[in-house]
Amino acid sequence: MALGVAVPIMIQNGITNFVGLLDNIMVGRIGTEQMSGIAIVNQLLMVFNLAIFGAISGAGIFTAQFYGCRNHKGVQRTFRFKLYICALILTLGILIFLTGGENLILMYLHGEGNEAALEATLGYGREYLLVMLMGLLPFAIEEIYAGTLRECGETKIPMVAGIVAVCVNLVLNYLLIFGKFGCPKLGVVGAAVATVISRYVQAAVVIVWTHTHSEKMPFIVGAYREFKIPGQLAGNILKKGTPLMVNEIMWAAGIAVLNQCYSMRGLDAVAALNISTTISNLFNVVFVAMGSAISIIVGQLLGAGKMEEAKETDTRLIAFSVMACILLGTVMCLLAPVFPLLYNTTDSVRHLAMNLLRMAACCMPLWGFMHATYFTLRTGGKTIVTFLFDSVFLWVVTTPIAYILSRYTDMHILYLYLCCQLLDIIKCVIGFVLVKKGVWIQNIVETAKN
Repeated sequence: MALGVAVPIMIQNGITNFVGLLDNIMVGRIGTEQMSGIAIVNQLLMVFNLAIFGAISGAGIFTAQFYGCRNHKGVQRTFRFKLYICALILTLGILIFLTGGENLILMYLHGEGNEAALEATLGYGREYLLVMLMGLLPFAIEEIYAGTLRECGETKIPMVAGIVAVCVNLVLNYLLIFGKFGCPKLGVVGAAVATVISRYVQAAVVIVWTHTHSEKMPFIVGAYREFKIPGQLAGNILKKGTPLMVNEIMWAAGIAVLNQCYSMRGLDAVAALNISTTISNLFNVVFVAMGSAISIIVGQLLGAGKMEEAKETDTRLIAFSVMACILLGTVMCLLAPVFPLLYNTTDSVRHLAMNLLRMAACCMPLWGFMHATYFTLRTGGKTIVTFLFDSVFLWVVTTPIAYILSRYTDMHILYLYLCCQLLDIIKCVIGFVLVKKGVWIQNIVETAKN
């Protein structure tokens, strides 16, 4: 059952990240400045993406439990709530990027004697960002639909949509970045155009399927006929979901600040981190998918009142996630010298990326356990706890240490990165204690079944 839920998500995320890797390599073939400019913008866009994810996830914990007790009206109402909150985030996100995007990019550009390279990186980043803004709307809509489908147990259609989108993205990237088969040679702008078009395609697939399969997804019948949400339910979602949404925003912003601290070591560090992060994401799909599986499977068991089964299932899923991370971390460590060779960059950047990859491989089991415990706590509605566990820890512990080490010491980027990642051991201990105590075992929709 776990693999039935997790594998389609792994496949979708795996293909998405694999194509992301190919995109990254394509851009990396035309220059380090282009690759760095795109990497910086994608880091900033991640804050928006995770704000959408957090908003949807907050309502999603109710969706999974409503579906678990077969309350399709409740699912429909949580779907509407997602539409409202994502429209607000979309508006704010576009305004922020339009008015302050250039200044945000400048925060990542450091290094004496590289003024020409820094100016070029800024220009490429600015061009990429302006086009990518047109893809924020379809991204938000697709996440609303796909998230609801997954919470209702339908993981294959979002996977198919993801596969179609990444194929479109890959083909268009090749045509538009390099100007093949009579297409204009657009470089970084071509990469952005390809991504935007693929997002519209992905959104279209999940929307069309949902509306043409109402017998499987009855929540969509009349979903737009009215936009009413009971005050009590909206209040409960805001109470449980707001900490989760704020947590995702603060976590993404914290990661952006953390990477800005790493960027103090120069453009080589920015480029090497971009390479290692892109490749790591390809291997991280297992524990990311297992987190989603925990949220869906355990959430439905809690909604059905099967508390002991939920606890036992959760323990097995956490163990599976960690073991898978040990295996994949070993593979990534062995292949670390190979991946950087695919990029048209300097030997120093390649060597740095290889060592960063090896460090990430060693940390993967920690991330797997931490991710699984986070989703366990979140599934049971312990969103305040996850807020403290995740983003507050990042801002109170990790980011200040990174800020101090990056600005008041000459510590090499490798040791700076490793020190910051190993702080997650503290979170693993906290997560283990909280999950073991069973504070997350509760039904949060029991009073809202009507």
